[in-house]
Amino acid sequence: MFNKKPKSYTELLGKTNRIVEGTIIKGDIISQADFRLDGELTGNFHSTGKLVIGPTGTIIGDIICNNADIEGKFNGNIQVTEVLNVKSKASIHGEVTVGKLSVEPGADFSASCIMKSDVTKLMITDGQETQQKTS
Repeated sequence: MFNKKPKSYTELLGKTNRIVEGTIIKGDIISQADFRLDGELTGNFHSTGKLVIGPTGTIIGDIICNNADIEGKFNGNIQVTEVLNVKSKASIHGEVTVGKLSVEPGADFSASCIMKSDVTKLMITDGQETQQKTS
């Protein structure tokens, strides 16, 4: 009862980072919060939260996150600890490692896929990655 861990600022407010359409980022993004990308990212994305790639969003690079919804374009390697939802307008090329996968009819899913129930979780702290095995 008294040993509750205090929630982070982003959990309390339910905030999501957002990159809007027309924005181009060249480099890596590391975030502990949820993230929505409607712009373009050329680089790697690491998060302990959820990633949403909107219909105008594009990522060329590697992704590591807990959950992902992809409606835009992705080219590279993606590792999703829990659930990857691929929407009907999505285009995915590369290698996919997931816990669970959902692909809507009409999606362009041209990727090799490995499903693992014990995908390694990455805990991101101040830009440093440490691996933690899930049960």
